Amino acid sequence: MNIHSIPFGTTNWSDIAPTEHHGETGMAYWRTCQFGDIRVRMVEYTAHYLADHWCSKGHILLCLEGELHTELEDGRQFVLTPGMSYQVADQAESHRSSTPIGAKLFIVD
Repeated sequence: MNIHSIPFGTTNWSDIAPTEHHGETGMAYWRTCQFGDIRVRMVEYTAHYLADHWCSKGHILLCLEGELHTELEDGRQFVLTPGMSYQVADQAESHRSSTPIGAKLFIVD
């Protein structure tokens, strides 16, 4: 990631209207800011959310609340709780998210 041409700024995430994204089950609510090529999101998953696709986009993701389950296409599974993060490169390892109890995430991609 090359961060350039972004002046200092602050973000009040509660001022950003969420967009709804249906999962196979449950909902995701994204609050999104775009800074050049860098997308920054505050994402909330409802309980019992399951992504409706395998994602090959790279992310740096921090779990703020709840519990996030991440499954890689090769079958490996990981559980993130508040304070844990993961990072994956574009086109490196397809993954999908789910959560039994809901989760709030901070994501940079």
